[in-house]
Parts: sequence; structure tokens; C-alpha cells
Amino acid sequence: MSNTAYRLTVFCGRAVLGNWFNLAGFAVIMLNAIVLGLETYDPIVEAAGPLLKAIEYACVVCFVLELLVRFGAAPSRFFRDGWNLFDLAIVVAPLLPGVRENVTLLRLLRLARIVRTFRLFPSLRVILVGIRRSLPGLGSFLLITVLLLYGYAILGWMMFGEAYPERYGTVGQAMLSLFLLLSLDAITDTLDAGREVTEWAVLYYVSYVVAACYLLTNLLVGLVLTALQEAHEAERSAVKGPARPEPSVHEQLASLRSIIEDLERRLPAGEARVPAQPEVNLTRIE
Repeated sequence: MSNTAYRLTVFCGRAVLGNWFNLAGFAVIMLNAIVLGLETYDPIVEAAGPLLKAIEYACVVCFVLELLVRFGAAPSRFFRDGWNLFDLAIVVAPLLPGVRENVTLLRLLRLARIVRTFRLFPSLRVILVGIRRSLPGLGSFLLITVLLLYGYAILGWMMFGEAYPERYGTVGQAMLSLFLLLSLDAITDTLDAGREVTEWAVLYYVSYVVAACYLLTNLLVGLVLTALQEAHEAERSAVKGPARPEPSVHEQLASLRSIIEDLERRLPAGEARVPAQPEVNLTRIE
């Protein structure tokens, strides 16, 4: 590596590690998001359309420069980072044939740039990693939720199918009605309407609210919090580096013997020494 290339790599590495680099990237992402939102107003587009396009092109140039700096900081590891590949995809994809002519895809790609804020700040990365870690548990949670809704939907069809066919006429309609009740919206009116059909409606809806709205909600919160805690510990371990294994008893005794021998060598000549003790066979200590 030449001297110029080495200096360029050092400069890019210092830039990537600087707080100002992440703050500048965040500012560009927010500016791009604001421009994307302003383009939804027709009067603004008619009045300042060329200016919005110029700002959009300037944001793209900044994104390209950011990728070049990150590549210059670590060329050998650039393509091993998933975030770099994601950034490269959303910057290069609008230039591909078939994509640049599709307005909807272009807007989706521009909207995807907002996701880049997660890589700039560790706290946001922890949230994203926590969500990813909670996906296996969420699969089991969704299965339990579907089974619970299905069971209560069958009961609802048996109890209210004839009186309210628009809500409980089929198991699918009943599951949809019960799913909407998870927010407890209009639960009082629904309970009163059910009591007009049968008094068992009180037990039906009360048990459903306790099982679905409270127990399942707490289960979901517990899954997400556990995943976030694991993600936080993983992020902290990545910053501190891998933990060193604790030395064994034999290694600690050998280190202690080495320290004692070093201290004995430092004693002045003729000075009284500690009487030698019977040597202990360390190999028999477990």
C-alpha cells in the first residue's frame, strides 16, 4: 500500500469513527425524508418542484460519498457488512433499467433510506436487533393467538351466529370481530348486545378480555423485553470485545509461584528469608 493510499485509509477510518459523520448522515436522511413528504403536496410541487429535485440529487450525492468513505475506511471488510450492502442496494437500485422508470419503486427505495438511521446510532441498532431476536418467539405467540381466536370464534358463532350474522355468521367473521376487540374498542356496547341474546355473554366476553387482551399482551411484552435485553448485552459485548475465560486453579497457582520466586530473587543478599515450606504437589490439586 502506497503512502497516499495509507493516509486516505486512515482519514476515512477517522471520519467513520467520528460523531460528526453519523450526525451528518442522519441530517441528510432526515432532509431526504422531508423532501419525500413535501412531494405529496401538489401545490408545493408546482411551486418548488425543481428545488425539491435538486435537493434529492444532492442527497443521493451525499449517500454515495458516505459509501465511498466507508469503503475507503475498510475495503476488505466493506462487503461483509450487511448494512453496507443494504446502503449500496438502495443507492444503486434506482439507476438500474426497469426501476428508474417505475415511480412507485423509486419512492419505495427513497422511503427505505430512512431505515439507514438504525445503523448510525447504537441505541437504534439495539432495537432493530431486539426485534429480529424476538421473531422466533413471535411465531409461537402468533400461533397461540390464532388458536385462542379460533376457539372463541367457534363459541361466538354458536352463541351469536343467528342474532348477529354480520359479525358471527362464519368463523372467519367471528375471528375478525374478536381481533378488532383486542383494542377493547366498543367492548361495552358489544357486551350489552351479547346480553340481549344470552346471559352467558358476560362470561364469554370477560374470559376473552382476560385471556386475549391481558395475558397475551403481557406475554408479547415479555418476549420483546427479553429480546431487547439480549440485544443490549450482545451490543455491549461487541463494544468491549470477547470476555477472557477465567484461569484454572493450576494456572493461578503457577502464576502465584512465579510471583513468589520473583520476590525471593529481589531480596538483598544475607537478608533472612522465610523458611522453606514443604513443596506441595500441584498436580494432585483439583
